[in-house]
Amino acid sequence: MKVVIQRVSSASVTVDSQVTGSIDKGLLVLLGIEDADTDDDITWLSNKIANLRIFDDTNGVMNLSVKDIQGNILLVSQFTLHASTKKGNRPSYIRASKGETAIPLYEKMIERLSGELGNSIQAGVFGADMKVALVNDGPVTIVIDSKNRE
Repeated sequence: MKVVIQRVSSASVTVDSQVTGSIDKGLLVLLGIEDADTDDDITWLSNKIANLRIFDDTNGVMNLSVKDIQGNILLVSQFTLHASTKKGNRPSYIRASKGETAIPLYEKMIERLSGELGNSIQAGVFGADMKVALVNDGPVTIVIDSKNRE
């Protein structure tokens, strides 16, 4: 699994002119799923996301997690995170999982992140044409790949 985590002042996702998820202060998480991903990736990554200390403490130091600030999470599926641009100018998405594999993992990630956060999270609609709006706070943007646990 690959994620792009953005610290936001606000974020929302809209599908067919309907807002399907909206948050104030917290994290917008773009999630890419591949066939090799397992429940272990979900467990490791959800723990990392919920406990990542990227919010300022009273001294202005990034020392607090989204849990610490009682922030929110908006999770959006994004298969293009697994784009291969090695050949030519047209990206290949062959590594990205198809719906039958990805949807159950996406739903498990929603459930696991909700458990980590201690409340429900907001989400996009898997496979839909989504319009994502955000106000990136900082800006702070972090990329994590569960297959490359540095």
